[in-house]
Formats: sequence, structure tokens, C-alpha cells
Amino acid sequence: MTQAGGRSKRMSAVLILVLLPMLLTGCLYPDEKLQENQVSYRESIKRIQSAVDDFYKEQGILPIITAGQEIPRYEKYRVDLDQLKGRGYLDEIPNTAFEQGGSGYFLIINEETKPTVKVMDLTTTQKVNDVQRAVNLYKMSHDNALPAGEALYPGYTAVDLSKTDAKSLKLMSVYSGQEMTFIMDEEGTVYADYAFDIMQAIQKNGADPQEGQDLRVFLEEESYYVPVKSVAYTWKDGQPVAQPQS
Repeated sequence: MTQAGGRSKRMSAVLILVLLPMLLTGCLYPDEKLQENQVSYRESIKRIQSAVDDFYKEQGILPIITAGQEIPRYEKYRVDLDQLKGRGYLDEIPNTAFEQGGSGYFLIINEETKPTVKVMDLTTTQKVNDVQRAVNLYKMSHDNALPAGEALYPGYTAVDLSKTDAKSLKLMSVYSGQEMTFIMDEEGTVYADYAFDIMQAIQKNGADPQEGQDLRVFLEEESYYVPVKSVAYTWKDGQPVAQPQS
């Protein structure tokens, strides 16, 4: 199947899935578990955001753990919760944080303009890493060939998990609760496909995406989570299209 045909067929299904839960529930997060997760993180983020704001106002710097330039944006600026607690800006570290056995790292995005606290889901990160290892093993044993499935976007295919040791692995979206597709570029680097979630957020907002705009911003605005292990998406022919890494 061609890339255009694959995208058209897939996005038709996306549109149906986007509209159905919205008609039935009128919200972006129809699943009760997702709503519970949002509530638990809401309180944690309020506390950490307040602590970060106070720290920045008084110290003139952000309480972040230093990361290298090569670290992707949605993994880069982790909040230094131990420092916030140790210096009296937090009474205690929230149970939702990885540092307390939770499943998320708290990050800062928009660090130069409006530092904003968000959550990086470690389950998503771990499962993408697991698929990456499976793809690497496949390449090693198949003369550098990739376990490629359907062509979804220019330069990206679905990962055919049936060809790998990760056959039973599934990833559910923190945004919609829908099962996500693992995609990979021509080098075999694996990502999670957020096209469905982006489309759902745009539909909910009635937004008009601008040419060249990175559509992941709609996920930032609609949730406490960041789209970790993602690539940029732009709007083309009425749908989100994954863009090659620069």
C-alpha cells in the first residue's frame, strides 16, 4: 500500500474514533481511569508549579536537573524535586512522582518564556524503549533490515511487532486511552504515534492549525502530560502528518 493510501485509510478510521467518543461523552478523556489520573496529577502539578515559581522568583534560576543538548524537549528539563524539598519550597514530594515510586517525571517546558510544569509518562517511555531494543535485535539478525509494516508518513513506517520479540507489547495513550502505533524512521529509531490524540485535541478545540505549526502544542494545552517519544507533526490535507527529524 502507498504512503498516501495508508494515511488516508488510517486517518478515516481516526476521524471515526475521534468523533464517536466526543459524541458519546462530550469530552477529550472519556475513560474514567484517565480522568482519575488527571485529577491526581492536577494537585501534584499545582503544588510543584507553585514551588517552581517561588524558587525562580527568589533564586533567579529554575530548579532543574541539567541535561545534555541531545536530550529531546519532552524529556529534557526534569524538576529537581529533592532540591525544592530540601530548600523548603515543597513540604513533601508527591506520591505521583517517580522519586516516590510513581510513574512520572515532572518536567518544565517553555523554560525561557513561561516555565510550565508537566508530566512525562514513564510507562510510555519504557514501552517505546522496549520496542527499540526489539528493533535493534531484529536489525542485528537480519543484515540491518527493519521489521517494517505499513508506510504511514513520509520517512516513517509502522513497526511490525509480529516480526520481533515484542509481539504482545501494547501501549495505551495517556491522552485518549486508545492503543497507540509504534512508528520508526528509516534508521530504525522508534517513536509513539500521536496522530490520533492530536486530531482529537484539534477537533475538541475547533482549532485551525497554522501551516508549519508543530501540532504537539495542542497536546500540551489539553493535558498535564507531554507527548514523550514523539516527532513533530504538521497539518496537511486535513490531518496531522509526522515530520522527518531535522
